[in-house]
Amino acid sequence: MNTKVLVAPSPHVHSGDSIQKNMYGVVFAMLPALLFSFFYFGLGALVVTLTAVASCYLFEFLIQKYILKTEVTINDGSAIITGILLAFNVPSNLPIWIILIGALVAIGIGKMTFGGLGNNVFNPALVGRVFLLISFPVQMTSWPVSKGLSSGYIDVDTGATPLAIIKEGLKNGQPLSKLMQLPDMPSNMDMFLGNMGGSMGEIAGAALVLGLIYMLIRKIISWHIPVAVIGSVAILTGILHMADPEAYAGPVFHILTGGLLLGGIFMATDYVTSPMSNMGMIIYGVGIGVLTVVIRVFGAYPEGVSFAILIMNAFVPLINVYVKPKRFGEKRK
Repeated sequence: MNTKVLVAPSPHVHSGDSIQKNMYGVVFAMLPALLFSFFYFGLGALVVTLTAVASCYLFEFLIQKYILKTEVTINDGSAIITGILLAFNVPSNLPIWIILIGALVAIGIGKMTFGGLGNNVFNPALVGRVFLLISFPVQMTSWPVSKGLSSGYIDVDTGATPLAIIKEGLKNGQPLSKLMQLPDMPSNMDMFLGNMGGSMGEIAGAALVLGLIYMLIRKIISWHIPVAVIGSVAILTGILHMADPEAYAGPVFHILTGGLLLGGIFMATDYVTSPMSNMGMIIYGVGIGVLTVVIRVFGAYPEGVSFAILIMNAFVPLINVYVKPKRFGEKRK
């Protein structure tokens, strides 16, 4: 019998997707939030975004070509995503030289040190963001007040974020009901539409949700991680709020502030640094949600999403080992 049976690894039917196609799909999904940030922060948002994207693109090219001496793959779109996410995580008045440092750390340490795209353990943009937060805490916590398209770049008014206002007020013994009535405290609708102080990616809840819907329809990501992150935060903060309404803010407040939507939709879902199985994604997302609430409520920082994602990034290899889908043809016990 001369018939040959060819056995090849998956995928056996190609969907037409590619790394480049999916990466630029994520970039497209971030455009609404990017436009919102330009609308609210004007020139500052434009300068910070262009600087972050250009520097990430340049540093990846230089490192691949002259240090690692490997194939240059900057056109895959991943450097652009890192640049936009880095810009989304910093104030829109951050000096250019600090942005350059953040981009170098994100690409050089967070990504290329591990071997480039597909090998990095931690989300590169968050590595850059946390490095800047620790190194330049004053500049990284001076959040411009939204003044629309007329907003400048460096010479702008700054103020505290809603999370910082609540954190400081509760620390000083003020009841939550009083803090929520302060003139600087935005309403839930203001927070959803982005009319508040914060980072570029923190103030555009409605736009981020649009990006999520687009990525789900295009099947760029699945629902497991965003739902697990946002759902676990909603449940935990809801329980705390019911236990003591004057000490703990409710779920809606926590979801719409502090970059939770940005983290749960665009950063926790990073292909490389998130688990491979559906159950693993849920465990990973719940871990991020729990850590975020613990840091926000009981920790020193008013925000906790960035630290929570990086911590859970470190657990992804372990999750992948112990949480696996059933093998094809395996009998149920």
